[in-house]
Amino acid sequence: MDAHSDNIKFAGDYNLPSIHIHSHNNTGFTREEDGVNIQSLVSEMNIYEGINKNSVVGTLVILDSINLIGNLPIQGTERLSFKLSTPGAHEQGHIVDCSEETGYPMHVYKLTDKKQLNEGTCSYVLHFCSREFLRSLRTRVSESFEGTIDEMVTKILSDKDYLDSKKTLFYQKTRNADKLVVPNMRPFKAIEMLCKRALSDQTESSSAGYHFYETTKGFHFRSFESMCVNSNGMPRQVKQQFNYMPTMNADPDITGVIPTKNSKPIDKILSDLTSVEDYKFINNFHDVAANTSLGTYGHRVITHNLYNKSYKVSDYHYHNYFNDTKHTDGPNPAIVDTPVDFDDKNVSDYPESRVSVMATTQFAHGEDTGAFGIDVEQDGITEAARVSQRNAVSAGTKLKLTIKGQSYLQVGDVIQFNILSVENKTNSEGKQDPHFSGRYIIENMRHRVTTREYLQVIECAKDSVVTPYSTGKEDSFDGHKLPYEKERSINLAWQDDIGTMDGY
Repeated sequence: MDAHSDNIKFAGDYNLPSIHIHSHNNTGFTREEDGVNIQSLVSEMNIYEGINKNSVVGTLVILDSINLIGNLPIQGTERLSFKLSTPGAHEQGHIVDCSEETGYPMHVYKLTDKKQLNEGTCSYVLHFCSREFLRSLRTRVSESFEGTIDEMVTKILSDKDYLDSKKTLFYQKTRNADKLVVPNMRPFKAIEMLCKRALSDQTESSSAGYHFYETTKGFHFRSFESMCVNSNGMPRQVKQQFNYMPTMNADPDITGVIPTKNSKPIDKILSDLTSVEDYKFINNFHDVAANTSLGTYGHRVITHNLYNKSYKVSDYHYHNYFNDTKHTDGPNPAIVDTPVDFDDKNVSDYPESRVSVMATTQFAHGEDTGAFGIDVEQDGITEAARVSQRNAVSAGTKLKLTIKGQSYLQVGDVIQFNILSVENKTNSEGKQDPHFSGRYIIENMRHRVTTREYLQVIECAKDSVVTPYSTGKEDSFDGHKLPYEKERSINLAWQDDIGTMDGY
C-alpha cells in the first residue's frame, strides 16, 4: 500500500507511504532531494527481531531498473527511512517507526545476491540494521562500574562514547548491586556479560539471568519471568489470541461477516487476524536426553573461592526450585517428578547429569560479595538456576506460526494459542490441547511485507504446560492445588504496565 489509511480493508493490509534511501552525504540523486523513494523498486521487505538478538536487522529485495547502485551511489553507509503500521494504528507503540522525523532510521551495511534479470533490470538484496548494531562494532567499553546491574546497562546504552542510543529502554530493575570492570569489550558483549549477572527484583523469586534485546519499539532489559508476569507476580495480559480451527465451509456474505455454528456472526477481518495460516512445533520439551545433558533438570556446580581457598558443591534440582520463579502457564512443569529408573529417582535427582566448575571470590573490589553481587555462598546454586531457566526456554516447547501482520506485536509479548485436542478436530466445541495450547512468549519475529500483504512469522516459547501432567498424587505439583485458569480469567482486564521508564 502506498498511502496512509485508517480503514483496514482485509487482514494483512498495511500502511507504508514510502521507503526512502539517503546517500552517504544525506542526499538523493541531487543535493536538492531528501533521499530517493525506492518503494516501487522493493518487491519484499523483511524485519527481524528476537529476545536473543541485541538489535533489529532486515532486508530489502530490490528490482532495480534505474541503476540505483551507481546513481545514488550505494556503498554501505546509507540510511533507510520508512513507517509501517496496520491501518487504524495511531499510538506510537503500535507503529514500526523508522522515519527521519519521528523515529529512528535504519542503516544499510551490505548488498548481496546481485543478479542481472534482463538487459534493463537487476535484482539484489540490501541488508540494514539499527544504528546501535554498528555503534557496537565501532566502539569499546573500558570502564569501572558501580551500582545495580540495570544502572550499568543504562549507562552503556546511553553514553555518547558507547552506544549513544536515544531510543526508549524498557527495563526491569535488578536487586543485586556490584562493582565491575569491563575490560575493552564491545558494548553489546559487555551488556551480555551483565545479563548473566542480573538477578530479578521480583519478590520471593530466584530468577537469574536477563535478556537484552531490541524490538521495533525500543530496547528491553528484563528476565524471562517478567515476560510471563507483571511486577505483582500476576500473569501478563495476552496481546492477541490465535486460533487454529478446522475450516468452516461458509462463504462470507456482502456485509463482510461469516456465520458460525451457533449462528452468531463474526467479523471476517477480525477472524482472519486471529486465525493461524500455518503452524508447526519446531522443538519440544520432551527431548529428555538433551535437557539432561544441558543441566536443565539436575546440575552440580562446584565453586572455588579464590579468597579463602575453599570450595563448595551446590546441587540444583529442577522440581524443588520450579515454584521459585513464575512461568508462562503457571506452576505446571513440562516433565513430572515420577521415578524414571529402578533406583526410584526422578529426572531431577541426578545432579551429576552436568558438572561445572566456577571460580568465585570475595573482596575483588572491596565488597564481601561473590560473582553475582550477593553472598558468595549462593553463587553455585544461582549459576545452576540461570542455566536451567535459560535451557527451559531455549530447549523447551517452541511453536512457529504464520499470521496476518499486526504492527503492535513485538517479541516478549504474551499470546494465547488455541488448538483443539487431536480427538476433537472434527468438533469445534471440543476441548483444547491440554499441553500445547495456552500461553506463549514471542521469542522471534519476522515482519514480511510484500506488494500484496503484510505477514508475520513468529516463533513462540513456553516453559510449562497449561494442564499439569498427572503424577498419581492427590494434589497437583508440589502438593498445591492451583486454579491457574480461574486466576488468569480474572486478570485479563488488568492494565499492562509495560512501557514505563521506571521499569516493569
